[in-house]
Amino acid sequence: MSELQHALFDPLLQDLSDRARDEVLAAFSAVQFAAHPVAEVQLAGLRDVTLRRQVQKMLKLIGRVLVQVDGTHWTSGYADDIAEALTAQGWQPLSVVDRAVLVLVLIHSVAIPRSEGILTGDSWKSARPTTVDELRTTKISGEERRLALQRLRAAGLIQLSGDHSGGPSYIPGPQLQRLTPAARRRLQDQLILAAAPASPIAEAIRARNGTATPVDNATSSTDPEEGVA
Repeated sequence: MSELQHALFDPLLQDLSDRARDEVLAAFSAVQFAAHPVAEVQLAGLRDVTLRRQVQKMLKLIGRVLVQVDGTHWTSGYADDIAEALTAQGWQPLSVVDRAVLVLVLIHSVAIPRSEGILTGDSWKSARPTTVDELRTTKISGEERRLALQRLRAAGLIQLSGDHSGGPSYIPGPQLQRLTPAARRRLQDQLILAAAPASPIAEAIRARNGTATPVDNATSSTDPEEGVA
């Protein structure tokens, strides 16, 4: 950790014992830099509620929060207000092609199975990998797709599934676990609405959000009094 970061965090850590300080710093580094969510049993800085609170305070100083995964693991992600501010400023680390390929993987591996009731809960774990055939589109060339898949894998946004019997296939990667519950819910809702707009779960999403059905949207778009859904 750099001297600048130490200067930033020292006011939070100065009253801790040497051992507690080491535990907090180890937990902070783990949730920030580990490729996968970290099991809380492995680190006292995550197991102990008091020490974990210090980790949360450190993350807050850099615009991040602790994100719990599966009840027993932890990682970090951007705080919702920070993510919203970055989005409003146009910050987007992925190219258009990379985003398109990522969305296709998420739709086939998560949104469609969830809309069919095959996948439940709100995690990104999926036993339904996306095949290369499902990624073929007329607008993305084979070379563009291949390079996008490489970049997305390197970024941890997708990963190869364990079953290669039918050729390579892909499932969501561990970096998606860094989404906060609110961000995860918004993205999953949008994917379901795009993948299966007429499904019962899509209807439930629209009812929860107070938005119109697809038919209602088409009607209201011609009536300025109705506003935008």
